[in-house]
Amino acid sequence: MQILFLIFNTRCISIFLIVGMLFLFGCTSYISRDSLYLPQAENSPESKIKLVTIPLPVIASSPNEGITSGVLTAFLAHNSRDEVTTLLAPQITYNENFGVTGSLYGAYYPVPERNIEFNLSKSGKVNHDYEIRGRDISLLNNKLELNGFFFKLSDGSSRFFGFNAKSPEQMETNYSNDESGYNISAGYQIGRHFQMTLGDRYRDLKIRSGAFESLPDINDKFSMANIPGIKGFSTHAMRLSFSYSTLNNRDTPTFGGYTRITFEPTVKTLGGAANYRHYEVEAKGYIPANNAKYISVFRLMYNQTLGDRVPFLEQSILGGESTLRGYGRNRFIDNSFFLCNLEERIRLFRWEVFGVTADWEVTPFIDFGAVMESLNKANGSNFEFNPGIGFRAIVRPNIVGRVDLGVGKDGPAVFVGLGYPF
Repeated sequence: MQILFLIFNTRCISIFLIVGMLFLFGCTSYISRDSLYLPQAENSPESKIKLVTIPLPVIASSPNEGITSGVLTAFLAHNSRDEVTTLLAPQITYNENFGVTGSLYGAYYPVPERNIEFNLSKSGKVNHDYEIRGRDISLLNNKLELNGFFFKLSDGSSRFFGFNAKSPEQMETNYSNDESGYNISAGYQIGRHFQMTLGDRYRDLKIRSGAFESLPDINDKFSMANIPGIKGFSTHAMRLSFSYSTLNNRDTPTFGGYTRITFEPTVKTLGGAANYRHYEVEAKGYIPANNAKYISVFRLMYNQTLGDRVPFLEQSILGGESTLRGYGRNRFIDNSFFLCNLEERIRLFRWEVFGVTADWEVTPFIDFGAVMESLNKANGSNFEFNPGIGFRAIVRPNIVGRVDLGVGKDGPAVFVGLGYPF
């Protein structure tokens, strides 16, 4: 079931239109579990496992990072029910700004309600990424959901253009955000549709030189601007969320609605850079037609950050693969943002590969949003209108690979990744 998960690893990903043809080069073998040192999943007593091996090219692109290319090999271990329980994907890639990068992605699925994933990556220049995350929704009769994410990373492709919706492209600067931290949460199901979630987030960030010598360094151009967090910062935030969901699936819904209200205070006495607060409201809807061959999807979102001396990377931010897809990550920054996303997900056909049925979609979309000081000071001329088109491959219930092309005032932007944007 999980083949496409490896293919669309968010750090370095094969374009799925090419992948469909290259599945033909995969091979299947049966190997002793002991010889592979694989953990034994629950209810899987078999001594031999089915191992599917798939070599693939890597072709990835993003507005901030540029083009990355290379190779990976995906190893997928199955249980007796032909379900993937262990995934490994070593890969070697090259990017002209970061040099050669070696990576290892892995995931372990002992049962559908529990998983552990990790990513280890190191580049020849600036970049590294060490992550581990886990999720468990099997506790208290599936009423308690636990999530944990721990990371240490450095991204030399980061950009800063200044604040507000009118920050010009000519003010583009580069830097590396070298950071470590964690994000943990516990959610409890109340009735059939409600959930209350408590979370804790810690982030220690240092601003270093980026990997793009052709761009000014953030400290060279903005050193006199007294920007909070430009020399680095630490933050520690608690989080409280209430959500209501009628979605038929968490990861690949075809109908239903979802709303969420979140309050996240950061307190200086607990290790935060300053005293400030995040407020966020989100609403999503999925309207199917013709047996879900067509799915109309919308999202409305408002975020506000209140406080003094809030670090620039802790403010309200738009731009990137999940907000305004016509721009790179963190393109617009201010105290608040309003965002509207509209998509029409159209299933073109279904294709079975290695016994797995995948839906292939084309998705015209429109992203509409702006950053602002506050919602009552919104100005229509500040809103960005980003039309675009996406191509998706979906293995239900939880795997989505996608390529999205959006167009903004700075030009086109292409994103390749895992999961729906919202």
